[in-house]
Amino acid sequence: MLEIRDIRTSYGKIAALKGVSLEIREGGLTCLLGPNGAGKTTLIWTIAGILKAQSGSMRLGDDELAGLKPHQIVEKGVVTVPENRLVFPEMTVTENLVAGAFSRRRQKGDVAEDLDAVLDRFPRLRERASQEAGTLSGGEQQMLAVGRALMARPKILLMDEPSTGLAPIIVEEIFEIIGQLRDEGRTIFLVEQNANLALDYADHFYLLEQGHVTFGGDPATVDHDDLIARAYLGARKAS
Repeated sequence: MLEIRDIRTSYGKIAALKGVSLEIREGGLTCLLGPNGAGKTTLIWTIAGILKAQSGSMRLGDDELAGLKPHQIVEKGVVTVPENRLVFPEMTVTENLVAGAFSRRRQKGDVAEDLDAVLDRFPRLRERASQEAGTLSGGEQQMLAVGRALMARPKILLMDEPSTGLAPIIVEEIFEIIGQLRDEGRTIFLVEQNANLALDYADHFYLLEQGHVTFGGDPATVDHDDLIARAYLGARKAS
């Protein structure tokens, strides 16, 4: 669905992405693994238009995303669930969800239907619909961030470290939600530090090291321990 070719992104003179190429496949969960500082969040921000690529191509079907502004990329159907949730803390749960449909604000009837569907999906959000988002637990805020993204009717969900700062039992719950979305045929690009869980849910994965994609494949065909050792310890597991 989304083809990324030779993307290069820098912070000033510091090159963060050094010619990244990968594909986010339609109707599946593609996972990006790598150590801290590898450029994973930089790639999410580049796809989302928050950072501008110096060169390269990001094609969604016939549309070129490179060079578009963030709101234009959302309108094309590429929507981000950011790291640390970033909900609007002084707005209610309902107001946060409606904000996610800003690009569809003229479709009032459809937005109302989608709001009801999201609240059905996340009963705890329905219970707290009039509550300020900043008073929710971390897990509830993560559900809200996912629900807010769904309100945009995304073609692709970009999910950046959804397990950050959450208790293990809540992480499992969040991944069950991610698995449900994948099973519904949604296209997901997941950046995640919890490699074991991510590989359990992924249909395809890539390894990013120092701004380069160094490996990619089907999680079922690789030794997970070996891959995780390479991704987070910088070396292959001793044989």
